[in-house]
Amino acid sequence: MKYNRFLILLLFTIGLISCNNAKRQHNVPRVGFIEAFEDATIAEARKGFVEALAANGYSEQDKTVKIISKNAQSDMGAMSQIVSYMQAEDVDCIGTSTTMSTLATVQRIKDIPIFMCVTAMPHLLGLADKDKKGPQNLFGVGEELNYIDTSFAIIQQVVKPKKKNQLRIGMIYNQAEQQSVDAFNRLDKLAKEKQVELIALPLNTSADAQLVARALLRRKIDAFFANPDNTVFAAFETILNSCDENNIPVFTSEVGLVKRGAVAAYGADIYQWGYQAGEEAAKFLKSKTTDGLRVEKVKVRRRVFNEAAAAKFRLTFPGNFEKL
Repeated sequence: MKYNRFLILLLFTIGLISCNNAKRQHNVPRVGFIEAFEDATIAEARKGFVEALAANGYSEQDKTVKIISKNAQSDMGAMSQIVSYMQAEDVDCIGTSTTMSTLATVQRIKDIPIFMCVTAMPHLLGLADKDKKGPQNLFGVGEELNYIDTSFAIIQQVVKPKKKNQLRIGMIYNQAEQQSVDAFNRLDKLAKEKQVELIALPLNTSADAQLVARALLRRKIDAFFANPDNTVFAAFETILNSCDENNIPVFTSEVGLVKRGAVAAYGADIYQWGYQAGEEAAKFLKSKTTDGLRVEKVKVRRRVFNEAAAAKFRLTFPGNFEKL
């Protein structure tokens, strides 16, 4: 009887090992991609990431890669399940889009390379150690905050204040997003330097966007600045409609939001941001090593303006701005 039990246990153990080995013997690389929420602008990053893989020989159409994309729909519980799912699927690497996805994945996964995009640099997220090094398995493409200085300065260049010499700019920020808080602190300091009045109100969920936007508009602002904030992205149409109804132009640091109706921006092209991260992931898939890889800074930034929105507010832009 003891011999039989031992034999059964041995066979069961061999079966587990065989299953595990079979699981790791993929015919093609398996790449996960995690998004925090549904958004037309943010979705461009995934598109860029996937097309960069394809350009480097990893295409689902050609069956040379398996891409597993999941969206948490702004639900942290769902995000946790997605991260666990990626581990269970034994993916070779994971792409993450926006800060929420990157943080959740880095906190749980230590042995799978993570290629982030639409996310601030690790030190801005509190992920860097005393030597300013981020997690060993974190790669991809991040962004510093200094570019928003240029974006914010556009407003002062083209908008005339209602009150003489007193430009009033409104913004909304999420106190739970470190990137958003950092952006607010930076802009608050910049506004003081430029003698601009910055009026900022907190917004915790996109469901409260209309209420908060109306409260901000009652403060008689001259322009609204949509900062790099996931909640602002998710509620952008609500904010834009409220501003349009009150004849207030919306500026931003995100090129994708200009396509959706903001007047102008200087910032990263979200598609190119994802593409750049996808190229880094492709390097890993080809070499099977992360040697030489690191978190890069965004390479493609653009000055753009929405022609229809600019005409509506009678605003003109210099020749170094692209029309959208």
